[in-house]
Amino acid sequence: MSKDIKITKGLTINLKGEAEKTLASAPRSRTFAIRPSDFHLITPKMVVKEGGSVQAGDTIFYSKTNELIKFVSPVSGTLTKIERGAKRVITNLLIEADPQDTFKDFGVLSPTASSPEAIKARLLESGCWPFIMQRPYAVIADTEIVPSNVFISAFSTAPLANDPDFSLHGKEKELQAAVTALSKLTEGQVHVGVGKSGSSPFKGLKDITLHNVSGPHPAGNVGTQINKISPVNKNEVVWTIAPQDLVIIGELLITGKFNAERVIALSGSEVKTPKYYRTRIGSEASTFLYDSGLKNENVRVISGDVLTGTKISPKEHLGYYSNTVTVIPEGDDYELFGWNKPVFDKISTTRALTFSWLTPNKKYNLDTNTNGEHRAFVVTGNYEEVFPLDMYPLQMLKACMVQDLDQMEVLGMYEVAPEDFALTEFICVSKQPHQQIIRNGLDLMYKEIG
Repeated sequence: MSKDIKITKGLTINLKGEAEKTLASAPRSRTFAIRPSDFHLITPKMVVKEGGSVQAGDTIFYSKTNELIKFVSPVSGTLTKIERGAKRVITNLLIEADPQDTFKDFGVLSPTASSPEAIKARLLESGCWPFIMQRPYAVIADTEIVPSNVFISAFSTAPLANDPDFSLHGKEKELQAAVTALSKLTEGQVHVGVGKSGSSPFKGLKDITLHNVSGPHPAGNVGTQINKISPVNKNEVVWTIAPQDLVIIGELLITGKFNAERVIALSGSEVKTPKYYRTRIGSEASTFLYDSGLKNENVRVISGDVLTGTKISPKEHLGYYSNTVTVIPEGDDYELFGWNKPVFDKISTTRALTFSWLTPNKKYNLDTNTNGEHRAFVVTGNYEEVFPLDMYPLQMLKACMVQDLDQMEVLGMYEVAPEDFALTEFICVSKQPHQQIIRNGLDLMYKEIG
């Protein structure tokens, strides 16, 4: 049985450079990288030393605070370099890959016949546990807490983002194994949000509660769907998992192998032939960037979508959780009197000298220019127009900035993640870093409240 969720508040950002629905295999990356910074609040404790050989699935490091949470190699090869930053903090782990992968065999595990304890132990042992995130705090799930529900968003509304219906095509068997396993690890249900008009592979699966979602961005955000299905209360924990990570979990249970395969959407107005590539977690971005070709050199390469992604160089590696790479103009030039003339080539939620509201379906070629400097918050009421969660976004941001824990609790901080504020950051006339403010607020709550 499916249930409908219709989002009315939000903003659809139509950008040029959508990835064509064709799938190619990216050239094999020579090196792969794992950045501990991708795992928020995790301090790594190394297991493999420089020069050590690893198979795909071998543990490279574990969490210093919880040795059960392991992080494994996406490929077989040699750990050639451990890069460190200030105070000898590990910033990057480089693996020189073998020509062909050899896999550690974890053994086949039937999700229907296995106990919750056996499933949990397999996810921890194999390095699949870091795919499971929890709310509150938007961090890797606590191994000791049973979630009240599990939420999966298989509907993407972010600009130029990966289309789950396409990238998950033909993976029904793996998805079924994963959701069946997860259904045994929760007291509640596995909720899956899919596009109302799409052809999602989730629509024929068992052990899930399906929700048909429609509306503008951020309708595809899992936080938006949680808010409409079952909001997170104090002393309550829910899990969230990305759809492609379910495929890795499902394949692990079916074959016993940790296959870190990713289907990447290479998109953006600066890509000559934007399309989908099959690659692996942590691969070099250049393997598919130069295969498709770039139109210019002065570009911003983003591991992720344009609203929530991280800037990387073409020679750097994919983020651990990224399934999109976006390339747009850098935007380091400035317009003379740009604030004092009619604007036809930018998106705006206001009608002051801007005309994007006249052509809602027009596609734009936006760059990274913020079109203004950082300044104090201006109370405009615009955030509420694009923020569909039943909360007060401006008050929540201010409570985080002044570190008012009581107010943060009252306003609903247990439910949100930084990505829920990406759209309010995009339209912010004050150019405030909303996502970083929320991240700092969540970290403070995690430290003080736990």
